[in-house]
Amino acid sequence: MSTPTPPAETITALARRYRLEIDMGTTPGTPNWSLVPGVTEFSPKIEPTQQDVTTYDAEGWVEQVVTSLAWSVETTIAHRAHPTTGKFNAAQEALRKAARTFGAKSYVSVRYYDRNGADDAQQGLALVTWEPDGGGPDEVDTIKVTLTGSGPLTEIANPVAGGGTFSKMVKEGEA
Repeated sequence: MSTPTPPAETITALARRYRLEIDMGTTPGTPNWSLVPGVTEFSPKIEPTQQDVTTYDAEGWVEQVVTSLAWSVETTIAHRAHPTTGKFNAAQEALRKAARTFGAKSYVSVRYYDRNGADDAQQGLALVTWEPDGGGPDEVDTIKVTLTGSGPLTEIANPVAGGGTFSKMVKEGEA
């Protein structure tokens, strides 16, 4: 029996590697991606729906098949406002407004990707849930945002591939 070769991948990825953007464009087919700032937690999920397909031929063992996939993103954001005008960030406001509407206006086009340029980037259409966390007088205003996918979550080319933080560190010899 041979000993497996140790993996070359020895650097642990950080949770803060994700970047979330929404399409603020008004012209169909011409996206205008805008950063959703202030992300403090980010959890993308893909959940399968499984159905039992057990037959007598399985001799008592349960058999399952995936019949559909559902995707979502749960994130917490620090509510951002302009230091002079007090106006809330436009991307965050677009999420808040979508959460309070019906029909086509309740959907947002989102994408998220590894800000370091790794091959991990997705895009899809989602419904928005906007839940302020509340808190005491000494706490910051944070919002729990849930993006519930409507239709496929599509893998895309990472918009910062070859130009992210990690690739810059490798070029500079810091990794």
